[in-house]
Amino acid sequence: MFTHNEYKLLNKMLDDAISGEFTENNFDESEMSKLQSKLMRYLTSSAMSERKLREEKSNIEELITNISHQTKTPLTNIIMYSELLGEKADGELKEYADEIHVQSKKLEELITALVKMSRLETGIFKLQPEETSLLSVMKSAADQALPKAKLKNIKLILSEKEDSKANIDAKWTTEAVFNIIDNAIKYSEEGTEISLSVNTFEMFSCISVADQGIGIEEEEIPKLFSRFYRGSEVHDKEGIGVGLYLARQLVEEQGGYIKVKSMPGKGSTFELFFPNVSKL
Repeated sequence: MFTHNEYKLLNKMLDDAISGEFTENNFDESEMSKLQSKLMRYLTSSAMSERKLREEKSNIEELITNISHQTKTPLTNIIMYSELLGEKADGELKEYADEIHVQSKKLEELITALVKMSRLETGIFKLQPEETSLLSVMKSAADQALPKAKLKNIKLILSEKEDSKANIDAKWTTEAVFNIIDNAIKYSEEGTEISLSVNTFEMFSCISVADQGIGIEEEEIPKLFSRFYRGSEVHDKEGIGVGLYLARQLVEEQGGYIKVKSMPGKGSTFELFFPNVSKL
């Protein structure tokens, strides 16, 4: 049996470990039982692992920030000069300049997506949830997607019949919804429509994005949200295969989930579900 002092010592060790203040120097091993010594070694190892993890996360954050900053200026210059060259050149030279511009924009999109993905996966940035109108999130995402939709003469039809509140981070949830809409625009033909709505159920509410695009084969639906996944029918389309992955990560981080209904040649419907706060 332990003495009262031994119990107090064990209790203090655990309290210090929980508060992150545990250090091996706080204790004299000569005064401890075998169990106390083992516990001390375990807690010391855990504290070292936690410190190492924090250091590694800090190093990753610094690396990601450096990559983002170091590539931004040269990439911006490449895009700018390719635009200028395209305006002044003609014939085959103009084709080369235009292709440089397209590929540079694609690289810019890829770097931005990788930075976001890395920060999310390593926990560098934290979501800041608060009660938010799903209708307002849907409208913000649609506003961001509108210029691209207009280029393809695609109508974004927003239903404002329903609204619901969810405990979500408005900025990053808008990003998730935008990624879904952007994906719908990419894989829809010119002159089609994309319908957006909020639907409220007993436990969850969802933002629905329904397009009239090329649709998805049933066996491909589970693969859609994998990193860098590109469907067998879309290799000739723009995109890098990260948008849907980020959307799912952002939704699931907030206690939600995404459902997909699709039929080849008939379009797809993506539904982003979030736990209800209250019905408006």
